Amino acid sequence: MASRRNSASVFLPVDVTGYSTNPTYDERPASYALESYEPLLSDPEDVDYSPEEEAEVVRILDSRLFPWVLLTTFVLNMDRTNNSNAISDNLAQDLGFTIDTVNLATALYSVLFSIFCLSGAVAAKIAGPSRWIPILMFSWGLVTLAHVLIKDKAGYLTGIAITEGGVIPATLVYLGAFYKGTELATRLAWFWGTQQVASATSGIMAAALLRLRGVGGLEGWKWLFLVDGVLTLIIAVATWYYLPEGLSNTKGGLRGVRPWFTHRQVRIAVERVIRDDQSKKEYECPVQWSDVKDAFTDLGLWGHLIITAVGLTPGTPLSTYLPTIIKSFDFNVFVANALTAPPHILQFILMLTVVRHSDRVKERGFHGAFGAGWQFVGWILLRSLPYGTHRVIKYLAVLMVASWPYTHPLNIAWMSENTGSIGKRTLGSGLVIGAANLHGTWGSQIYRADDAPDFKRGNLINIAIAGTTFILWIIQKLYYQYCNARNAERFTALTEEEKEREENLKDQKGNRSLTYRFTT
Repeated sequence: MASRRNSASVFLPVDVTGYSTNPTYDERPASYALESYEPLLSDPEDVDYSPEEEAEVVRILDSRLFPWVLLTTFVLNMDRTNNSNAISDNLAQDLGFTIDTVNLATALYSVLFSIFCLSGAVAAKIAGPSRWIPILMFSWGLVTLAHVLIKDKAGYLTGIAITEGGVIPATLVYLGAFYKGTELATRLAWFWGTQQVASATSGIMAAALLRLRGVGGLEGWKWLFLVDGVLTLIIAVATWYYLPEGLSNTKGGLRGVRPWFTHRQVRIAVERVIRDDQSKKEYECPVQWSDVKDAFTDLGLWGHLIITAVGLTPGTPLSTYLPTIIKSFDFNVFVANALTAPPHILQFILMLTVVRHSDRVKERGFHGAFGAGWQFVGWILLRSLPYGTHRVIKYLAVLMVASWPYTHPLNIAWMSENTGSIGKRTLGSGLVIGAANLHGTWGSQIYRADDAPDFKRGNLINIAIAGTTFILWIIQKLYYQYCNARNAERFTALTEEEKEREENLKDQKGNRSLTYRFTT
């Protein structure tokens, strides 16, 4: 059986030319050209390395690079969560509208966010993720600060931070440059898990900042946006001076006066990801129309997009109104915001556990179905509670729903493993993040003002969606199993000459090659 080498859409920002003659590579700007990589592959003395040496490279990445990437997504989700905290502090009433206007804003945000997700992936390849990420952060920091000036419905709708849309695809591109496909799922779990920690932190911070209502003539929710906006701007500037352009540019700025890697470790870091995915050598090739056609005719990719758009839909009303829902259980606004922290922390733990187990046993479909099933049961429990149920029981039901093992990073890793080419993977990374936010256009309409505060009708819709998602995960697994069986049968039927030709074309054909084996 032919092996498969693939992972997330990536580039390798490192100059691999002149390694044997210029040990002071850290003094030179990074080059994204990898045409000179073939000589490196043919030099056994340079290419061979031990598992211990590779583990040391990964340890440096995990301790020096990855924590800062987690910081950027922490800041992103602090800003996004503050909107739900602000709503619980009577933002709608202060500005003179109902939650239906909030739903309209959520839908508008989802559409714009989704559009800018695809452009973010493309822009990251042009500008470089290490530059594009802090630029976007600084931009949405300014937009967050602008919320302090909002005075009415028009201002609220105008203040939507479309600048946030491109940062996650850019980050996926960036991480793929340094990590192998087999290492990505767990780190994506940490990436989205950090967003849950940010949501928990935001709830606790809101419990304190909302008490400032009236100070300086500002509402409490405006203090939320003010503090978060200032923090975002500071961290954005620091990120500009910290994130390295590539493996050969890890000293200077806030990174320190010494490079993170030795000369040999840089070579190992390059080699390990090339061995994992040969297509990374061709990252400099721009996205072609053939890649677009290949992406939009790939049933497997469509399956992942549908799982994303459908499966994450119930999270839209829950994330928007979680503090408000808890507040309706007869908790005051400060306690309600503080009580949003435990669900986010528990979800982080459960998500990381499920994804790490999925990596260990190399199985995706059933693990995703488990997460959907958890949510399905939780929605049934919440919907079934009779009127007058004690507020502690209601909170425990919400805790179960909100802490479901979040499967989005698992789905992204699964998609990346089964995409097969750099061009299609670049498009896929933008499309899947776009789908992860596009669902807000319809998800924002599930909880309506005439269904408050128990949202019985809305929760019935969520039950149906969660049940559908469970089935979709199983269908996706069965589809990939079918493709593997079909490819194996067709490859076996080829002549020896045809088999050799198919082997030679496997990199060009990507996941349409008969030698390709999909992860299930």
